[in-house]
Amino acid sequence: MTKKTKPPASDTAATPKQPAKTSAESSNLGGTSSVTAKTSATESQKPSATAGAKAPAATQKGDKTAPFITSPPVMAAQPPENAPSPASASIAQTVTGPAKASTPPAGPTPTVAAKAPSSPAQGEKATPAPAVTPAPVAATPPGSPPAAPTATPASPKLVQSPAPASATVKPATATAKPVVTEPAEVAGSTAKPVTAPVQASAAAATEPPKPGSISQSAAVAAAPKADASAPAKAPSAAPVQAKPTSQPSSETKPAPAGTPLAATPVSPATTTSTAKTITKPLVAGERIEAPQPASGGQKAAEIRRESAAKDEPPAPPKSALSEPAAEPQPQRVTPEPTPDTGKPARKETTPAPVEAIAAKPEPEPEHAPEWSPPEQHYPWRPSLFIVHITPELAPVAKVGGLADVVFGLCREMEHRGNHVEIILPKYDCMRYDHIWGLQCTFDDLWVPWYGGAVHCSVYFGFVHGRKCFFIEPHSQDNFFNRGAVYGFKDDVLRFAFFSRAAMEFLWKSGKNPDVIHCHDWQTALVPVFLFEIYQRMGLWHPRVCYTIHNFKHQGVTGAEVLNATGLNRPDYYLHYDRLRDNNNQNAVNLMKGGIVYSNFVTTVSPRYAAEVKDEGQGFGLEPTLHIHHMKYGGVVNGVDYEVWNPEIDPLIPVHYSADTLDRKYDNKRALRGRLLLADNEKPIVAFVGRLDPQKGIELIRHSLFFTLAQGGQFVLLGSSPDNSINAYFWGLKHQFNDNPDVHLEIGYNEELAHLIYAGSDITVVPSRFEPCGLIQLIAMRYGTVPVVREVGGLADTVIDKDFSHRPLHERNGYLFRDYDEAGLESALGRAIACYYQFPDHFRELMKNGMRFDYSWNHPGQDYLNIYDLIREK
Repeated sequence: MTKKTKPPASDTAATPKQPAKTSAESSNLGGTSSVTAKTSATESQKPSATAGAKAPAATQKGDKTAPFITSPPVMAAQPPENAPSPASASIAQTVTGPAKASTPPAGPTPTVAAKAPSSPAQGEKATPAPAVTPAPVAATPPGSPPAAPTATPASPKLVQSPAPASATVKPATATAKPVVTEPAEVAGSTAKPVTAPVQASAAAATEPPKPGSISQSAAVAAAPKADASAPAKAPSAAPVQAKPTSQPSSETKPAPAGTPLAATPVSPATTTSTAKTITKPLVAGERIEAPQPASGGQKAAEIRRESAAKDEPPAPPKSALSEPAAEPQPQRVTPEPTPDTGKPARKETTPAPVEAIAAKPEPEPEHAPEWSPPEQHYPWRPSLFIVHITPELAPVAKVGGLADVVFGLCREMEHRGNHVEIILPKYDCMRYDHIWGLQCTFDDLWVPWYGGAVHCSVYFGFVHGRKCFFIEPHSQDNFFNRGAVYGFKDDVLRFAFFSRAAMEFLWKSGKNPDVIHCHDWQTALVPVFLFEIYQRMGLWHPRVCYTIHNFKHQGVTGAEVLNATGLNRPDYYLHYDRLRDNNNQNAVNLMKGGIVYSNFVTTVSPRYAAEVKDEGQGFGLEPTLHIHHMKYGGVVNGVDYEVWNPEIDPLIPVHYSADTLDRKYDNKRALRGRLLLADNEKPIVAFVGRLDPQKGIELIRHSLFFTLAQGGQFVLLGSSPDNSINAYFWGLKHQFNDNPDVHLEIGYNEELAHLIYAGSDITVVPSRFEPCGLIQLIAMRYGTVPVVREVGGLADTVIDKDFSHRPLHERNGYLFRDYDEAGLESALGRAIACYYQFPDHFRELMKNGMRFDYSWNHPGQDYLNIYDLIREK
């Protein structure tokens, strides 16, 4: 980028030139205080075209700068009666807002220095300054339209500078020095006013102000009415400092010289101009701003309405003629031919009207707003009492995506005005640092078990705002104090006991929810207990929604679970229409019992629901789903954007969004630094999740080697409940321990997972089957392109970049169909090739994924529709 330099100064009068900064100007450029104009006599003799004050900074197009208001003006001291005008007066014009949000034409801004007139001797005529022909402007009475200023044509090279939006006029005191404040250069989104001294002759400090000058205008507005007997002095034709405000509107010719002037804005075709005299006194705390231009009649009507609305009518203006008591007629200056001059007619400029508004303190600099979820407006509906019974909850007890789904859904239901509570086991391996206010609230819960009862305690605490109850059994079986959530031979009995304990707690605590929402095979006996036992005991109001997150794990066990939980009738429950497994007539299938007894069954994506029922992925439950198909459907999982959101995520070093995508690469460097990877231009391919055969263990391994062969880096974070799978990946970790492009993390770390999503470029999910999957949803939210197999929820949420009928702005990743190495290479190879060869296309894929709404907004409404369908009307 070429560095901008100031243009060289020109010796011609047609080119404006910035004045040399005086010591007073240099010391006060950053503030808003007045600066005394002290210039030598030789400097005052320079041509006015080169001695102007600094022009206001150009306002860039689209800038929205908050106005800055200076302190309220100090009223001038009242002089004694019949006293002459003060020796020196000033008007401090502070620009309180930027100009119109449009880019001004390039080129220098014409400015004319305002010189104080020198005092002529008695009887001597005032000699006007060269190249300036003053024009008469009639004094404006209250309620009349503003006078039309006149101006002389200027050099065609001079360009109009933008006009300030509003100005605050400060009445002068008897000892004030003439200053003019102008807007500072716009820096970012904040502007500060900068003062610049007016070039004035040394004689202005001792001579009284002449009629028509800026000082005289200030004195007229602030001082009391002058004595009619005071002699009037000849007007001076000194040039006047002015700012452009509007385009010329009509033609007019200059009037004879010797007529007093009033300050007017500069038009684009003039080098000197006159300004409209303010016709009412300003009060402390007021400021002036310019509204939109209007016609003369409209302006007059507005001024009349404003004058009538004021408690105190504006005082009549002081005439600049020798008879100050005479009141001029309210009429606009009519263009007339000027005698004895050969100059062309000048264009009439219509200055923008001004109105006073209350001053306000200077605003603070604007800061980048923090992200907040968009406000949702939901139609009215009755509030529901919903209880979730679940084995997992993020982040206190998380093994897979089930924990995230329960937490996000509960938060969404609360945001929609429902009362939500969660019941889960009290594991010894929970993240207790995420539980606030944990305390025992029910210490005498006895749960029936094997003909007896097990004593339990119930604890209550808040998990990031969610109301949670934790059941702790005091049993020699030590159900939930084993250092892990799953992976034990008696898992079926452990969670069958938990389901019975949850229902016993609801009954004995007097809770009567509208909906009980239970999850997966671990809580599948909840609807069985409700409709076979507790409904007869008075718990008749609740209805049950049962969500299946994975049909592979169904809780198939022997009939002893019936005796342990108090069902006690094997011949009744081992019927094909109830709990008997479809493939083993002597086994109990807990998931089948949940499907049969619940009021509605959901799974976590529409495509997975169809695959399970019709394409052989139900693991033996297809006939049961066909029988109960009227209460079966799929709802895509959502992502909690208050947890998984790169704009507010506290676990990543740099926040970013789709509009600031370049900041994502700062997280990529942070990820490489944490995992000791080489810092280069290679793409990072990542896998985050459980190392389960369902996730495609063979293809995860193959993606590692294929990524290295294609010039990428590979990162893995995950673990498996199967020790043999963990041992195999530990062997891979030792094999690539010294490779700067590979890192395998065996285990799960929530903080590292957030950093991997934010720092990687591609995520791979080569699942054998996938009910929904949260990996690809979270990855897209963080701008990471997913490469997935076309099954289940993966096919519902990822649109292939190259082979899809959807619009380009909806395509967000890569798909492959066949579960083999060739299929994986076809999709992953296209992704890496796009990263290297078409970076713009790859960047659009990243943005498309970030723009998709995969929050709980839409799934939350779907679940509310289900609750309304099944609840008691």
